[in-house]
Amino acid sequence: MTVMLSGKVWVFGDDLNTDAMYPAFAMKMDAPQAARHIFYALRPGWTDQVSPGDIVLAGKNFGVGSSRPVATLFIELGIAGLVAEEFNSLFFRNAVNAGLPVMTVPHATNFFREGDRGTFDLAAGRWRNDTTGACGTAPTLPALILDIITSGGILPRLAAQGYLPN
Repeated sequence: MTVMLSGKVWVFGDDLNTDAMYPAFAMKMDAPQAARHIFYALRPGWTDQVSPGDIVLAGKNFGVGSSRPVATLFIELGIAGLVAEEFNSLFFRNAVNAGLPVMTVPHATNFFREGDRGTFDLAAGRWRNDTTGACGTAPTLPALILDIITSGGILPRLAAQGYLPN
């Protein structure tokens, strides 16, 4: 099973809170409209600059906070996946359940700068900064997690297995 991400990297710092990613006023909007407000307070206008296939890369404690369903908004924007030095565990699982690829890469912010192009192989645990040539390894994800991601999330996987109606 292969889960590859390749695209332009947007670099963020540590302790990205879900409340800052998904502002309260956007929670009353439908997903396409709410997605236009990701990082509204941190980087106004960011969603106008991001393109489908781009990758969000951050430091430690990515997704701390109130567990707002941000993963679906990243998917709505066309973000290929998330890479961080460390994820909040609840956020990590919510992303997996939504089918959003996530990869933990120790010291990732030391190897990537905003605008670099990166390639990340979640199954093999390999990453490469295609701009600078830096490369390395990271922990691999369990086969079940990879299967959920490649299925498009937990609900599509359960439907495909006959546990939920299609």
